[in-house]
Amino acid sequence: MLESVLIANRGEIACRIIRTARKLGMRTIAVYSEADADALFVRMADEAHCIGPAPARESYLKIDTIIEVAKRTQAASIHPGYGFLSERAEFAEACARNGIVFVGPPASAIKAMGLKDAAKALVQQAGVPVVPGYHGAKQDPDFLRQKAYEIGYPVLIKAVAGGGGKGMRRVDKVADFDAALESAQREAQNAFGDPRVLVEKYILSPRHIEIQVFADGHGNVVHLFERDCSLQRRHQKVIEEAPAPGMTPEMREVMGRAAVEAARAVGYVGAGTVEFIADGREGLRPDRFYFMEMNTRLQVEHPVTEAITGLDLVELQFRVAAGEALPFAQEDLAIDGHAVEARLYAEDPEKEFLPSTGRLWALEFPEGEGIRIDTGVEAGAEVTPYYDPMIAKVIAHGETREEALDRLAEALGETIVAGPKTNAAFLKKLCEAEGFRAGQFDTGFIDRNLDALGVGPQPVDDVAVSFGAAALISREIERLRIAELQKSDEPSSPWSSPDGFQLLGTRTVGVPLLVDGERVEAREVFSREHHGASSVAFGTSDPWADEAIDREVDAPHGVYILRDGRQTLVQPYDPFDVDLEHMDEGGSVKAPMHGKLIAVFVQPGERVEKGQRLAIVEAMKMEHVLVAPSDAEVLEIAAEPGAQVAEGARLIVLKTED
Repeated sequence: MLESVLIANRGEIACRIIRTARKLGMRTIAVYSEADADALFVRMADEAHCIGPAPARESYLKIDTIIEVAKRTQAASIHPGYGFLSERAEFAEACARNGIVFVGPPASAIKAMGLKDAAKALVQQAGVPVVPGYHGAKQDPDFLRQKAYEIGYPVLIKAVAGGGGKGMRRVDKVADFDAALESAQREAQNAFGDPRVLVEKYILSPRHIEIQVFADGHGNVVHLFERDCSLQRRHQKVIEEAPAPGMTPEMREVMGRAAVEAARAVGYVGAGTVEFIADGREGLRPDRFYFMEMNTRLQVEHPVTEAITGLDLVELQFRVAAGEALPFAQEDLAIDGHAVEARLYAEDPEKEFLPSTGRLWALEFPEGEGIRIDTGVEAGAEVTPYYDPMIAKVIAHGETREEALDRLAEALGETIVAGPKTNAAFLKKLCEAEGFRAGQFDTGFIDRNLDALGVGPQPVDDVAVSFGAAALISREIERLRIAELQKSDEPSSPWSSPDGFQLLGTRTVGVPLLVDGERVEAREVFSREHHGASSVAFGTSDPWADEAIDREVDAPHGVYILRDGRQTLVQPYDPFDVDLEHMDEGGSVKAPMHGKLIAVFVQPGERVEKGQRLAIVEAMKMEHVLVAPSDAEVLEIAAEPGAQVAEGARLIVLKTED
């Protein structure tokens, strides 16, 4: 076994690798950016070394710096995790040049599968079917537009390099092609350093099914069955499961054989995933699936495969990298039950899934039979704008698909997160969605069911606001009581009580608040009819109703109320605490999250129409387009392209007819 490993990654996957490496008796070495100095994975490792500032290109993507640390610490191997440098052939080559074992496939395999166009041509030669489309080298926009026309709309523009949904755009009509192409190329350049794309036919009812393969250096290649990753949003996976619903033994054999042949075609070694699109219009059929790409690394969703096979894929990676042969053959493998994984993200489904940053004032996960939590953060940690906003992977395993989904939904309902907004309630509703439960879904399922899944603006939770207001009033009364005691040694007097005086009837006092940043007013109600008790009401809530919340989390700036999977931040309103930079000026277009302003499409004095593109903000490796809220005239551009902007910062000032 390898003596030591440097983990060239961060967060959840770094923690995951460290746990297995420690089990195998390996010395673990972490590298971290300045933003991750206090991260969990840094403390878990035997030793840790800073490699640069927060931006990934200045830290986690610096091959020379990471190799230098590996040499200085005498690391026997480097595990790249997923993302960052995991599929960079030059990183594997740099390891080889310096006598360091790269825990992954050979550089030649990464190169062969790293570019989607070349990979498709390669697997076609091995007899694996591919999606119809243009996979050539010519990148002229007019030429690509013509190819899209010949293929027939809808089409999919996809980055030649990389993955994770970046540089990917669905186009339904020719009028949208140029803008989609420009956006896909820019995102591909930013994410992978390569703007090239290919254009494919969009399968109208696609199921995303991938096969986990494993190969050793002795010529053995097996598959560890399939995963269904069809529940996606913006081409990024949300929930993954194994095995795939509706998969027949015949189709599993055909797809598994195709995946193994694809791996053999490039001399693959280690863990890899061959991804296919299946046409699900008439159920899964062996003659209707197509190769998409091969991910030459461990996948985010590998725990569901571990759950149904009983294998530790990271341990297998280390053993194969050390030169060992696979300890099993294909016929030795079997599927045990069903497993489902949900990706818990710091994002706000009520605001178009915008990333949500900030301190985790509370973070608690459930425990129970068949439940596994993979995370890289803990309570008190900071979710920053620099990296992927995943908080945790919640995995459930059961004897049946129904049992696994029940366990996952229950676990998500019991998860406590206060601070950044999360998609926990959305994920729970997804697990409970009737169509998904019945196996009637494809990659468009989420987009077709946004309203039912609670996506988009929701009414204010009156009960949550009432609980939050009551907590703030109690906190203020306690502060005044302590202040009164500190002023005098005399016993407390009823005349110095901060709660007001009441003889008969009901008294109502207005309580000014901020609820998720919006100015509101609750009511404190005092009544002799309730034995002199006071309570707080907001909206239609009854101040003495028997309501319940999941958790109340106190923070210096306010109170977080968690109820039915939603989070409501209630803060005291201070009329003198004014943020002049982010003040609403009527026609201001503001940054929806902390990020980088990468493009502005308008100039002062220009007339714009409602819905017209104004600018693009990039955050957490994704682009977010800002559009005009109404017909208007551009008065001011308040930030320059390339600038880092805070959430709520004014970017463009518009003059509307109003």
